[in-house]
Amino acid sequence: MSFSYRWVIVGAGALMTCVAIGAMFSLAIFLEPMATTTHWSRAGISSAMTLNFLVMGVGGFAWGAATDRFGPRIVVLTGAGLLGFALVLASQTESLLAFQLTYGVLVGLAASAFFAPMIATTTAWFETNRSLAVSLVSAGMGVAPMTISPFARWLISAYDWRTAMFVIGIVAWALLVPAALLIRRSPAPANPADASPGLIAESEGMSIKQAFRSPQLLVLGLTFFACCAAHAGPIFHMVSYAMVCGVAPMAAVSIYSVEGLAGLGGRVLFGVLGDRLGVKPVLVAGLMVQALAIATYLVVSQLSEFYALAVIFGGAYGGVMPLYAVLAREYFGPRIIGTVFGAVTMLSSIGMAFGPLAGGWVFDTFANYSWLFIGSAVVGLGAVAIALAFPPLPRARLQQA
Repeated sequence: MSFSYRWVIVGAGALMTCVAIGAMFSLAIFLEPMATTTHWSRAGISSAMTLNFLVMGVGGFAWGAATDRFGPRIVVLTGAGLLGFALVLASQTESLLAFQLTYGVLVGLAASAFFAPMIATTTAWFETNRSLAVSLVSAGMGVAPMTISPFARWLISAYDWRTAMFVIGIVAWALLVPAALLIRRSPAPANPADASPGLIAESEGMSIKQAFRSPQLLVLGLTFFACCAAHAGPIFHMVSYAMVCGVAPMAAVSIYSVEGLAGLGGRVLFGVLGDRLGVKPVLVAGLMVQALAIATYLVVSQLSEFYALAVIFGGAYGGVMPLYAVLAREYFGPRIIGTVFGAVTMLSSIGMAFGPLAGGWVFDTFANYSWLFIGSAVVGLGAVAIALAFPPLPRARLQQA
């Protein structure tokens, strides 16, 4: 039962991350029609996404700690109820400030109830194939641009942005609440005394105090921060950038969908490679590909070029994202994984917060996105440099204790 049910956890987790993160990131699809109909600035609308990431960071830490203490089901159920409410409420706002507070704060808080808690829960269910399992849960984020984003674009074309956001909120309730009811804690070992000394040591891991003083957490958090700071702006403004280059709106959204499909494949590929080759070398290689792909956007302008680069960029940033959770599990063990991964997710969310706002400011100031891609590529190379400084895993030392 435990062996088979762990894949139910993976499936439910993938669905929830798809709906929750997809609903939040759909603001990129709403950006152009909202700016046109409301006359709000792109920077002002984009700042709601910046708030999303800031609140998601703090929320991820709090929800992760709550998962360790109360279990994942109550956390994701609360997030499901809040997300639908936030989207419905945001669709009715009449001022930019009200939209920024409603969408930026409430949607960010709700979305953060899914990613870190479900990733942490999944790592606790798996001792083998852990990288693959975490990657499959995270793959829900890759499916979102192929499902939520086109759905949002279709609703906007058929009705208007307010109706589209309202409907997405209702759909979020309908999908997330049943999925949340399937979530449960991983079963404890039947007889811990029968486990090998190495497994016992790994299961104990560090204390929270030790973890927050460790160089492992510092390097892990800074790498995650720089990685997300690098790709957030290009992801969020990709649809608008393609339209500036002359790509039709629906075709521009399809580029976003191709990135999502590539991210799905990248998550599976990097997960398998992480299990076979080790997480650190796969992570470093993926970060390098991501940085180079961001720089290449400076020279693309045709739809076919956007598609080709979307495959590389989407595969790279999608592939590296789940690997941070696997490293956190290997460094710190399962007992405090929710708290620890929530902490590094908070740093990553702060990194993500810079991209949308910076991209909006760059376009409003220079009427193009060139400096966004230049700055993001430099930050991406910084993530590679930090990742190379990862300390050795503590497992060997624990096993000798």
